[in-house]
Amino acid sequence: MKRTEQAFIGHWRITEMEAWDTDYFDMGVPAHIIIRKDLMGEFQFGMVQGGLDGRMETRNGAARFEFSWSGFDENDPVNGRGWLAVNDDQAEGRIFIHLGDDSALKAERQP
Repeated sequence: MKRTEQAFIGHWRITEMEAWDTDYFDMGVPAHIIIRKDLMGEFQFGMVQGGLDGRMETRNGAARFEFSWSGFDENDPVNGRGWLAVNDDQAEGRIFIHLGDDSALKAERQP
């Protein structure tokens, strides 16, 4: 595993979302993103949950994790894409729902 990949591996707690407030994104379970060593993972915020298929990319000289995802929003099938950039134990990114909403997000690494 490359060193840049290691910076993204783990459990990330979503702490802010541009499009939704805490009451929504923490509904059900605390909002999160989990990235495994194989660069696959899962996430959930509000009633949206999905599985990730990610890759490491470089944008403007900085590493970031870019992913596609497939899952459900209130039991309706949905999919989309997103990205995450990491600075130590803080992350920021954006998630897109295909033909739907998108939102910037901030997250913190969990132990």
